Amino acid sequence: MALPRERWLSLLFLCLCFLNAISVDVDKCDELRLGQYICDTPKINDVTQEPENCTNEIAFVPCLPAPNITCRNYSGVVNTFSGKEVGFYKPFTCRNVTGYSYKVAVALSLFLGWLGADRFYLGYPALGLLKFCTVGFCGIGSLIDFVLISAQIVGPADGSNYIIDYYGARLTRLVIDNDTYRKTQMEL
Repeated sequence: MALPRERWLSLLFLCLCFLNAISVDVDKCDELRLGQYICDTPKINDVTQEPENCTNEIAFVPCLPAPNITCRNYSGVVNTFSGKEVGFYKPFTCRNVTGYSYKVAVALSLFLGWLGADRFYLGYPALGLLKFCTVGFCGIGSLIDFVLISAQIVGPADGSNYIIDYYGARLTRLVIDNDTYRKTQMEL
């Protein structure tokens, strides 16, 4: 007994929907949970102390999904990994540096701040000259500049960041934007 044509088409449609539902359950590789992948450590440039290939303040690190993890790559192809292949590249932020050392700026501010050497070094020649002529604003300006440079509030004039050792102490500014989670306040 042969099935009518409409019945075949409906069965074919159901099979395609079923296969599509199976493939939808496969996550993208970059959406894997912690423990399902491991990322390499970035290669650090010795001069800038920032990750190599840092462009537009973003660098990418290769990540390897764990063995027997199945996920979908960027082109939509589903792969089952053995733990040795790169599944995706994880982006992380890096800093824009142009050659101003944090250690040098603090040392100049501490020892030669009364002559304005710190401001000349950071690219503020007018303030450097003013500090030179007033002997660091009678020492008070030198002390204030030392605190501001040490706290990384005053940076290079070109808007870049200091060169600080990659695993050293560096300032991280916290911002509140639309992506920040805010806990609702409870009324008493």
